[in-house]
Amino acid sequence: MKKCYNTTMKEKHDKQHLVQALLEWYDANARILPWRSEPTPYRVWVSEIMLQQTRVEAVKPYFERFVNALPDVQALANADDDELHKLWEGLGYYNRVKNMKKCAQYCVKHYAGSLPNSYELLKQLPGIGDYTAGAIASIAFHLPYPAVDGNVLRVFSRLLVSEDDILKERTKKKFQNIIKEYIPIERCDAFTQALMEIGALICVPNAMPRCNICPLAEDCIGYQSHQAQRLPIKEKKKARRIEKKTILVVVHQKEVLLQQRAEDGLLAGLYEFITLDGEREEEEVMAFLGHERIHKIIKLRSAKHIFSHVEWHMQGYLLEVKEKLDGLWCTQQALEQQYAIPTAFKAYKDALYTWWRTQE
Repeated sequence: MKKCYNTTMKEKHDKQHLVQALLEWYDANARILPWRSEPTPYRVWVSEIMLQQTRVEAVKPYFERFVNALPDVQALANADDDELHKLWEGLGYYNRVKNMKKCAQYCVKHYAGSLPNSYELLKQLPGIGDYTAGAIASIAFHLPYPAVDGNVLRVFSRLLVSEDDILKERTKKKFQNIIKEYIPIERCDAFTQALMEIGALICVPNAMPRCNICPLAEDCIGYQSHQAQRLPIKEKKKARRIEKKTILVVVHQKEVLLQQRAEDGLLAGLYEFITLDGEREEEEVMAFLGHERIHKIIKLRSAKHIFSHVEWHMQGYLLEVKEKLDGLWCTQQALEQQYAIPTAFKAYKDALYTWWRTQE
C-alpha cells in the first residue's frame, strides 16, 4: 500500500481530470470570505497567519478589525505592542502576531514596505514557513507553489492512500513535491484555495469524509478502495504537561490589578491577573496579599486551558482590597480598549465583569 502512488496512481490517476473537477467545484461552491474579495499579498498573509489553529468563522471579525486598524505592512511595522495584542486578543498563539510585526519591520527595511514576490524570499521572513510562503506566492502572486497544511495533507493522503505520518516534516516535503505536479499554472491561486476549501468542507477531519458529494471521488483511491475513513495516518502526540495555577482577581472599587508577563516564554509580554504557581488554599492567598489588606475574598470556579504542550488547571479567587497595592491598576474602559488578556483567563475575566456589574 505504501507504493500506491508510484504504481496504482500512475496507471489509474488522471491529474488533469482531478484538477478540472476540483476547480469546477470550487467555482460553484467557494465560500465568500473577506480576504478572498481582495487577495493582496498583505491581506492573504494576515488571513493565513490568523487561520493557523483557528476556525474560519472565528477569524472573520478579527481579520476585518485588524486590516481596518493596520491596513498595510508599514502600519503593522509601526504598531504599538499593546495595540497589536489588543487587536489579537482572543485569537491565542500570540507569537504569531509578534512574528508578523518583526516580519513587517523587516519588509519595511529591505523591501520598501512590501512582501517580496518570491517564494524563496518569503520563506526567509520571520514567522513565514513553507505553507504560508506557498499560500502568499500562489494566491497573491499567482506563482505555482503548493501550500501544504493539515487540510491539504489529509486530502492527498486519502486521494493517494498514503501511509505516511502527516505530522512528520518529511511527509510535508514529500507532498509538496507531489502536489507541484498538479498545480495548473494559469489558475494556481484558485487551485490552492480549492484544496483548502475541499479539506474544510468535504474531506473533513475527525468525522466521516463526505465522499458521496465529493467532486474528487472518481479520482480518489482512498474512496475507491474504501480506505478514506481511516486516513490520514497521525501518530499520537505526547501527553501535555499539567501545571496548576492560582489566579487572583484583585479589585479596588472599579479597578483591577494586572501584571505583565515576562518578555519570553508562554504568553510573553501579555497582561494577566495575578498568577501564582500551584494550587493555593484561601488562607495561603490571604497571607500572600496580607490579611489586613483584604476586605472580602470570593472563591471562583476552577477552569482549564489547553496550550500546545501544556495544560493549565486553575483555581481562582476574587479579592476586594481596602486600598490599592503597588502595581498596574486598570479600569474597565482601559481593559476593553488597551490591555489584552489572553483567553486562558476568560473565566476570571467574566467573573470580574460580573463583579463590576454588582458595583453599579
